[in-house]
Amino acid sequence: MLALPEQTRLFLCHDYKAPGRETFQHETSVAEQINGNVHVHKGISEDEFVKMRTERDATLGMPRLIIPSVQVNMRAGEMPPAEENGQVYLKVPLNFF
Repeated sequence: MLALPEQTRLFLCHDYKAPGRETFQHETSVAEQINGNVHVHKGISEDEFVKMRTERDATLGMPRLIIPSVQVNMRAGEMPPAEENGQVYLKVPLNFF
């Protein structure tokens, strides 16, 4: 991504609305990521990135909405098909996690 021209527009797949930001963000640019992304930016080596993410990820639990999100994402944004009663459901296993 950082090899693209800095004016390249990037459309986000998701946004967690970073602390201090009032709105969700759906678009950014390569330049904005080079200058402001705390994870991937100009000057960070692959080893530094892997170390930082490995240490950080070890402290995180499963994202709150991962189960319903996967059900929609795996269908490229489409909801699951309706069941016999005509209703569409996102299913959450209650005794798995």
